[in-house]
Amino acid sequence: MPNRAERRAQAKRAKRGETATTSRNTRTARAPRRDDAVDEYSLQQRSLHLQESSTDEWKPSASTEPRSHDKDVTPDDLAFRNPKKAPAPSTVRGWGRFFSWLFIVLSAIAFIVVMFLPSKPLWAIVTVSVIFILGVLSLFLFGGSPSENPNVDSNGTAV
Repeated sequence: MPNRAERRAQAKRAKRGETATTSRNTRTARAPRRDDAVDEYSLQQRSLHLQESSTDEWKPSASTEPRSHDKDVTPDDLAFRNPKKAPAPSTVRGWGRFFSWLFIVLSAIAFIVVMFLPSKPLWAIVTVSVIFILGVLSLFLFGGSPSENPNVDSNGTAV
C-alpha cells in the first residue's frame, strides 16, 4: 500500500498525463532541480558524449619525474628553503624583546609546575602571574614601530 506522499505524487502525474515509467526516466525524477548546484546528470551525459566522440586513446598528462630546478629557482625560493639563523640581539630594544619572551616562556613553564603542586601556594601563583603580565606588557614597551616590521606591507596587513 503506497504511503500518502506516493499517492500524492501519483495523483500529480495522473493530472499531467504521465505514467509511472515515463516519469522515472526523466531528469526531474532523478534529482531535484538546483540551478546553483552541480548537475550530476548533465555531467554524466557530457562525459558519455565525450567518450563516444573521441577517437584517440586517453593518455595521462601528469609526470612522476622530479621537476628540474635549474631555471626556476629564485632568490626567494632559496631563502625559504634555507632560512637564516636569527641574529643575536644587539640593541637595548632587542634585549628587551628577548627578556620579554623569556619571561613569558618561563612563567608558562612555572605555571604548569605550580598547577601540579599538591598544596598550590598562593604566593607561587601570584608570582608566576605577575611575571607573565610583566613579560606581556614589556613586549609593548620594546616592540618598536609598525613601520619597522618587515612582515607588514604598506597597508599594515601581515604578509
